Amino acid sequence: MSQEIPAAPGSAAIVEPATWRDLSSLRNLEQICFPLDVWPLLDLVGVLSFPGVVRLKASHDGKMVGFIAADIRRREKTAWISTLGVLPDYRRKGIATALLKACEERIQVVRIRLSVRASNEPALRLYTRVGYRQYGIWARYYVDGEDALIFEKSL
Repeated sequence: MSQEIPAAPGSAAIVEPATWRDLSSLRNLEQICFPLDVWPLLDLVGVLSFPGVVRLKASHDGKMVGFIAADIRRREKTAWISTLGVLPDYRRKGIATALLKACEERIQVVRIRLSVRASNEPALRLYTRVGYRQYGIWARYYVDGEDALIFEKSL
């Protein structure tokens, strides 16, 4: 199921399921959005192919401009959003919010958790605005020693 969302005046982005065919585009997006934390190629293959993962992309004019993935852990009744990224030229256009909402709609658990760099103010504002609350801290989680803040939202 695809969903059109505003991406820029006079244009639209499409939110739809991502597949292994999106590997090259996802690798590019991860390198641009997360230069310090880019996932290894094998992890990208896994997020695009493992069962139990919700994976969605936002496309504009045939180009992947955003991506979200969530690992559903049914026994724990929890999903973990493992990544959410939007290319810099497409930020502040509602794409991250639309990806997050579309992902949440596909998750059949009681809570969602995610981690975010403590310094990522735009992401912190987004998550707080849509109902996530800080749940904990993973000290020195990132490769450069920065803490990860853990956020949770009950559904």
